Amino acid sequence: MRVLLVEDEQPLARAVQRGLEAEGLLTDIEHDGRAGVNAGLTRMYDAIVLDIMLPGLNGYDVCKQLRAANVWTPVLMLSAKDGDYDQVDAFDLGADDYLVKPFSFPVLVARLRSLIRRGGIERPPVLVAGDLHLDPATRAVGRGTEVLDLTPREYGLLHYLMRNKGMVVSKLDILQNVWDSHHEGAENVVEVYVGYLRRKVDVPFGRHAIQTVRGAGYRVAGDGG
Repeated sequence: MRVLLVEDEQPLARAVQRGLEAEGLLTDIEHDGRAGVNAGLTRMYDAIVLDIMLPGLNGYDVCKQLRAANVWTPVLMLSAKDGDYDQVDAFDLGADDYLVKPFSFPVLVARLRSLIRRGGIERPPVLVAGDLHLDPATRAVGRGTEVLDLTPREYGLLHYLMRNKGMVVSKLDILQNVWDSHHEGAENVVEVYVGYLRRKVDVPFGRHAIQTVRGAGYRVAGDGG
């Protein structure tokens, strides 16, 4: 398996490369955004680890250009910023995962292996589950012709569930991807927001798109419930 690491902090890049190769992941390094785009377009990788703050082109633009060229290699973005909107922007542009610096190396490896197992999945411009639709570019959400008004956190939760449509995601996955990796609150905050979301996207329409999988987590039904 081969990984592309696009990181301009050279000591960090070399340390991560050594660690990944010790785990059996051959790792190429690029230190600026333009070189990262070229590598992603011309070589085959199982995953890309992409820093956001890069010279030449930032990580957001690198990811955007790769997706525009129909390169669906799984992308894990690295950033020193852990704000909700920073993560939402990354996912909107086609990233598959997001990790905040400083990060745990075992967590990085675990997330990369998870992305590699999943493989490169084409992400359509509008996410759809039956008549439930979400447009990451405009952040518009609706049921059929009905426009739904969601709070930023509700939107982030629905976006994450719909990006993983049909798949079960745990409370911990949701906390790390919709809140942030350093969230120290109770996990029941996920249940609270799932309840808020159901009251907007399911209950008024007599639908059951957001499903609880006992002991495992939540998923969005592929047919929109």
